[in-house]
Amino acid sequence: MSTEKNNNNKKVNFNTYWIYGLIIFFIICVNMFLYTNNTTQEIPKSKFMEIASQNHIEKLDIINDDIAEIYIAKSAQASYEHIKQGNPISVASPHFRLNFGDVGKFTEQLDKINETASTPIEYYHIKRTNYLGNMLSWLLPVFLIIALWLFFMKRMATGSGGPGSQIFNIGKSKATLFDNNTKVNITFKDVAGLNEAKEEVMEVVDFLKNPKKYTALGGKIPKGVLLVGPPGTGKTLLAKAVAGEAGVPFFSMSGSDFVEMFVGVGASRVRDLFKQAREKAPCIVFIDEIDAIGRARGKGAVQGGNDERENTLNQLLVEMDGFSTDKGVILMAATNRPDVLDNALLRPGRFDRQIGIDRPDLKGREEIFKVHLKSIKINDEEVVPEKLAEMTPGFAGADIANICNEAALVAARRDKKAVDLDDFNYALDRVIGGLEKKNKIISPKEKEIIAYHEAGHAICGWFLEHASPLVKVTIVPRGIGTLGYAQYLPKEEYITRTEQLEDRMCMTLGGRAAEKIVFDKISTGAQNDLDQVTKMAYGMISVYGMNDKVGNVSFHGMSQDNFNKPYSDETAKLIDDEVRKMIDTQYLRAQELLSTYRNELNILARTLLDREVILKSDVEQLIGKRPIEMVETEAENVTEAPEIAPEDQPEI
Repeated sequence: MSTEKNNNNKKVNFNTYWIYGLIIFFIICVNMFLYTNNTTQEIPKSKFMEIASQNHIEKLDIINDDIAEIYIAKSAQASYEHIKQGNPISVASPHFRLNFGDVGKFTEQLDKINETASTPIEYYHIKRTNYLGNMLSWLLPVFLIIALWLFFMKRMATGSGGPGSQIFNIGKSKATLFDNNTKVNITFKDVAGLNEAKEEVMEVVDFLKNPKKYTALGGKIPKGVLLVGPPGTGKTLLAKAVAGEAGVPFFSMSGSDFVEMFVGVGASRVRDLFKQAREKAPCIVFIDEIDAIGRARGKGAVQGGNDERENTLNQLLVEMDGFSTDKGVILMAATNRPDVLDNALLRPGRFDRQIGIDRPDLKGREEIFKVHLKSIKINDEEVVPEKLAEMTPGFAGADIANICNEAALVAARRDKKAVDLDDFNYALDRVIGGLEKKNKIISPKEKEIIAYHEAGHAICGWFLEHASPLVKVTIVPRGIGTLGYAQYLPKEEYITRTEQLEDRMCMTLGGRAAEKIVFDKISTGAQNDLDQVTKMAYGMISVYGMNDKVGNVSFHGMSQDNFNKPYSDETAKLIDDEVRKMIDTQYLRAQELLSTYRNELNILARTLLDREVILKSDVEQLIGKRPIEMVETEAENVTEAPEIAPEDQPEI
């Protein structure tokens, strides 16, 4: 039933110009078929003299004093083979054609032949005008110019001409419409790790399908839904799922589609978009990266100038909640920069709901891996989603999809029949550290410095209580400027204490501290470590208030303008001094820790020089288990104390 309905809705666009073209083509074909005779043959003058001497010429027409058309008598036509094979239904046409040159000399020759011939040759001077050729000679250029003009106008109207196109519909909306004829195959089943966000969005879809369920109780559906979250967390994917599940027209476009160099184009496109949406209501309009037009007004604007972006935003505000707004149009938008959006855009009545989409937790990553592993041929015994989720803390959905794709490519490159865990480990190293540089030549002295640097990180992380568990240490060069790295497995934590940040800072400085202890020199290899430590120290002091001298103050988001700092120069000097003091303290702490475990440092460094890659199990065999893990294991093995009966409890 639905198939017949869709077939009936499809309209066949028939261009009437095809009829005129077919008629002209038919006339030309008939003209060529009837008036073209394959018995007409071009002959030289010697052949003509031979035919004339045999008295085979019945008639001769001199056309325009240039060409002679020769007709053979019927009694003599059997002597010429090509005349027998002529077109029987064609009109009477000459059998031979002669280009004689000078007409005066040619007529003199004819007169001489007629003096001696038994049957004189009759010849006539005929003036013939080629009307079709003359018409085509001046009509064809006109038709060609008109055709080119129509072609370019059509390209400019449809927008397929690249830059400078759409000159006549530049104010029209560029939104892509998805309806019953253009169905989206992505559904909510393809979206994993976003359970809370899916529930919020599914309610909007359910309202469009069953509006009476909500309106019967006096409820109103939100006019706007804003998806907020870091890049790669699945905002656009969730919008695609809405398009696939809603069953109503879905308009999709980007915020940059409204931006144009011409004044008033952005506002015109907003009006046209909502005009189309109201005609298709109920429907959903999705604007990706809405911060391109939704930035706060008044910031960075030229005084007395015309800000096209602000005009576009003003029109969007009016369309979302103004006097002319209609029901049935729901606006969805996505951005990873909600802090720059205008307050009028975020107020209730426009974007009533803001759905936060954060990076997935352990369970969310496991669900995402299950979705992506369906399309990959894996070794079920080794590749477990739970284990892969533990290996990828802090990874977004796009990162997980990239790792799965890289693992499949690596397995194909290695000519494997299935993707195993080793391929995922290699893909993870490639995503984190970059492409392996197998041909990079490193001197033995530099390799030794790198080995002790990475071993310093590993030893500090191994013996510090609040450091993340070690996964792998490698000195294989990867990416751009990465000569080695130590990989850790951070815990799923939402609150970080001061001692945890200090331990991480000490672990990060362990590489430079190891170079100082072993070689009594430092190198440029700690540049990335110093960058992380500096940002961490400034964050602890000026953002999180983790310093006694600076106090419980936070300048987060207030110090972006260097000319209008929210604190005095004395406070800035105090912050700088406390940052240096904090970093120096942790640097000395790392040196003391490495001096205490100097033997373990040497063991790890020498092993790295031999193997280049050391896993956690190798570290346990070389220097023993991690002390904090041993304490946690002992605490788990302690039997629980027996419960005290109520009558035995002391009185309070």
